[in-house]
Amino acid sequence: MARAEKVTAVAEMTERFRDSSGAVLTEYRGLSVAQLGELRRSLGEHATFAVVKNTLTKIAASDAGVAPELTELLSGPSAIAFVQGDVVETAKGLRDFSRAHPFLVIKGGVLDGKVMTPDEIVKLADVEPREVLLAKLAARLLAALQEKQGGEAEGGAPAADGPADDAPGDAAEAGEAGDG
Repeated sequence: MARAEKVTAVAEMTERFRDSSGAVLTEYRGLSVAQLGELRRSLGEHATFAVVKNTLTKIAASDAGVAPELTELLSGPSAIAFVQGDVVETAKGLRDFSRAHPFLVIKGGVLDGKVMTPDEIVKLADVEPREVLLAKLAARLLAALQEKQGGEAEGGAPAADGPADDAPGDAAEAGEAGDG
């Protein structure tokens, strides 16, 4: 690779680190080109998976201000999943693929500037999808609102009904209206 190509590659990777909400570093030794293609497809539109050169990646990570702990993991054949969308979905894709293809090893990653261990990435994969969590939150808020309104109606009902029952004029008026 010529020097100009290396400079360009580092600049592009630096931008990917900066623009991504997360990056997961993997080792792919033993996976075929077809399997890597399958992995890329399984990650969907939320992530891009790229085989990287360790030396250039170390420079790019440093330029992007990524945690130095990530650069320590750059040894052997490395590839990075750069996450643009749902980090949980990407973690699930990587976890599931690594279960089916043990040659894919999750080394670690960075999520919003925080270093994550392989175990933390796998635990992240166990989180329900964002849409499900939002739906559950909405349901809980709705239930709490209904409970609060129901409690106010019950609590407010005796106070509103009490004076109306005790008012002598109301009963007389009701009787007069029926006589007329």
